[in-house]
Amino acid sequence: MPRYSAERKAAVLKKLLPPHNRSVVSVATEEGISDATLYSWLKKCREKGVPVPGYTPSDNEWSPDAKLAVVIETATLSETELGAYCREKGLYPEQIQQWKAACLEGAGQQEGQQRTAQKQRKEDRKTIKQLKAEVRRKDRALAETTSLLVLSKKLDALYGEDPNSGEDD
Repeated sequence: MPRYSAERKAAVLKKLLPPHNRSVVSVATEEGISDATLYSWLKKCREKGVPVPGYTPSDNEWSPDAKLAVVIETATLSETELGAYCREKGLYPEQIQQWKAACLEGAGQQEGQQRTAQKQRKEDRKTIKQLKAEVRRKDRALAETTSLLVLSKKLDALYGEDPNSGEDD
């Protein structure tokens, strides 16, 4: 069994897949590769979710990448061309419209998520600023308390008073 380089395999698959969609028999005779090998390559592509002609997966079997590829491929097609494309792929124009709507909805949700994330970042920056101000205030208060404590100890040491001498026995 001959081995084929990745480049050759990709070039042959390019002839079989959209937008060319040539038949397996014609590509096999042109390239000198057996039909079974080409069908095997197409099966592997199908398993990866690539839209493959001659196979009609159900709506759930199409990967998100394949759905997006179909939406992009059909974006510029006229109604007649879209009908031919759909017959070839075993799809309905309504499915493609649903997929397109889902793509647009996903893009809209992404924009909403970005706005929400931006608001959250702004709130976080404000909170951080407030917390830093509070930490600075507490550091100053702690420094002041520490200096007062040191001064009181120095004063007690200067006058030789025992800190516990203030108690009456």
